[in-house]
Amino acid sequence: MNKSFVNNSSDLQIVRLPIMAAKDLLAQAITPMYRVINGLLVVAVFMVVGLWLSGNGTNAGAFDFARILVPDEARHIVWPNGFGTADTYKETAATQSTYQEVLASSYSKAQLDQQSGIFSAKKQTVALLMPSVARAQVKPISHLTDQIPTSRIDPQALDTNLMGSIQSQRAVADFFEKKYSLDRNKIEEYVSNAVVIAKEANIDPVLLLAVISIESNFNPNTKSNAGAEGLMQVMTSVHKDKYALYGGTSDAVKPEVNIRVGAYILKYLIASAGSLRNGLKFYVGAANAEDDGGYADKVMAERHRIMTLCQPASLNKLTLNGKDLRS
Repeated sequence: MNKSFVNNSSDLQIVRLPIMAAKDLLAQAITPMYRVINGLLVVAVFMVVGLWLSGNGTNAGAFDFARILVPDEARHIVWPNGFGTADTYKETAATQSTYQEVLASSYSKAQLDQQSGIFSAKKQTVALLMPSVARAQVKPISHLTDQIPTSRIDPQALDTNLMGSIQSQRAVADFFEKKYSLDRNKIEEYVSNAVVIAKEANIDPVLLLAVISIESNFNPNTKSNAGAEGLMQVMTSVHKDKYALYGGTSDAVKPEVNIRVGAYILKYLIASAGSLRNGLKFYVGAANAEDDGGYADKVMAERHRIMTLCQPASLNKLTLNGKDLRS
C-alpha cells in the first residue's frame, strides 16, 4: 500500500510540474504589464498632486479635476504661497522681462518702437494721459491675479477697453478734477495708473476708478479708523504679505502700489463671492452683514457715470421728451 501511495504521489508531482512551469511563465509575462500600470498610476498621482498644488493658475479641466479630488484649503496648508513664493525671489532679469510684457500691453506702439524693437508679441496698444506711468519700474501684480481663473469673474468686472483711448481718459480726468478739485497732474497720474494696472490684472479700469472715487475721493493720504489706507483703502496690516512685493508697508499709500494691491484683492473677492456686487460687499468688509450700507450701489452708480463719459459721442442717443431722435 505504501508503495502504491508513493507511486501516486510521484504521478501527481509529474502532473504538477508543467502547471507550475506554466504559472511561472505567465507570472513572468504579466510582470512587465504590472510595472507599466504601476508606473502610469504613479505618474497620474504626481500630475494630479502637481496640478492641485499649483492652484488656480489655469482654466483647464485637469486643474478643476485636481481641485475636486482635494480641497483648496488643504493645498494652502501644504503649500501656503504656491508659485508666488518662487516669483518673489526671481532674479532681476526675470522681473524686467515681466515688466516689459506689461509695458508692451499698456503703452502705445509708436512709443515702444522708440525704446525697443521686441514688443511685437503684444498687440494691445493703449495710449496714456501720462506715458511716464508705463515706464515706472514697478513689479506687476499679474503673477497673483493670473492665478484667478477668468471663468470665475463676473463679466461686468472685466475690461471692455472703454478707457483705451486718450479721449476717454481725458473725459474721466476732467470729471474727477472738477468733482474733487484735484491737481491735474495728479489725476492724470491716477487715471493712467488705473489703465495700466487694469491691463496687468485683467480687470475693468472703470471699476477701479469707481472704487477709488467712493473709497478715498482720490486722496491717497486718506486713512480710516480701521487702518485702511491709500486710494483703494486697503487694510495695510491685513495685507502685509502683498506689500512685501513692493518693499513693505512703508509704500502702502503710493498710488502705483496701493492700486495694484487693491486690484488684486478686489478681483479675488469678486471671484470668491461669485458676482461683482457680492465682491464689492466683501471688499467693504460687510461679507457677514445683511447689507453693505449701500456701498455696492454707490460704486455701481459711479461706475455707470464713468462708463457714460467713455462712450463715443456718436453713440449717445438724442432724445426729446423721452423719444429717441436717432433714425
